[in-house]
Amino acid sequence: MRLVIPAIMAVGALVLAAQSVLSLISDVRTQQIVNRRLQFKERFATHNEAMVELRKSRGLDRDGNLTMSLRWLNQLIVRSGLKFQPARWAGMSLAGAVVAGGAAFVYLGGLVAAIPVFVAVLIGAPIVVIRHIAMSRAKKLAAQLPDALQIVCRSLEAGHPVATAVSLVAREMPDPIGTEFGMTADEVSYGMSLTNAVQRMAERAGDPDVELFAATVRLQEKTGGNLTELLKSNTNTIRERQTMRLKVRAASSEGRVSAMILTSAPFIVMTAIHMLRPEFYGSVIHEPMIQYSFAGLLVWMGIGNLVMNRMINFKM
Repeated sequence: MRLVIPAIMAVGALVLAAQSVLSLISDVRTQQIVNRRLQFKERFATHNEAMVELRKSRGLDRDGNLTMSLRWLNQLIVRSGLKFQPARWAGMSLAGAVVAGGAAFVYLGGLVAAIPVFVAVLIGAPIVVIRHIAMSRAKKLAAQLPDALQIVCRSLEAGHPVATAVSLVAREMPDPIGTEFGMTADEVSYGMSLTNAVQRMAERAGDPDVELFAATVRLQEKTGGNLTELLKSNTNTIRERQTMRLKVRAASSEGRVSAMILTSAPFIVMTAIHMLRPEFYGSVIHEPMIQYSFAGLLVWMGIGNLVMNRMINFKM
């Protein structure tokens, strides 16, 4: 009977977590298909209102500045492109923490194991998920950037002003780069310099290729020269960097697969043994020495994963 209430709480939390995760996945897929900025422009009467509401939905204030005291977390949320919904994220984190804490309470022997697991999932899980989404979004934006710069170059060669060239990218390309260039075009239209607007886009994107684009614009503003030629050179440089990254990724593919196998194999084997012979681990799992041993194994596995991650990832 003492396990009935925790089991009911775990099932309820699991259902809530599943619903929240499915809703989050739906939001991410919607971002990949549509241009959020164009949606906001259709909902509001003026461009200024749409721009302000779009900023607020990204975790920024009406002037485009960060709003949270934890700037690194605010920056991570902005780079993820998700709608700023702290109450919903807190509910998802709480549901996941209840499920994980309940499992630890049942299988690892009481509150001593459940409380650390609950706290770790409550605090760490949302950060890990948002960081993963932000990194995926940055990679997709970087892949779209050369095509976007080509559109800007062709528009400038046709005699259009810079603001028009940037807004053309916002109309022609999907998210994430469509919305980012659209916000930049709106800021330029309302009086911000191109250099500052592009720098803000680089801060929102969090990708080194976008930083290179911002540096090119700053260089042109300070030294002069043909912006079109500079952007063409910038586009070629970005394409070469991306090609080199793909070559490095192909060369390190064996290491990544090895890391995945070495990480997943112990858990798969342990799960299979537990399903075939529950008493194999069940009879000793509550022993302190066994729990300390498992904790030590997890620590060593984390160190090994960190070493392998350093071996297969290169900064370029």
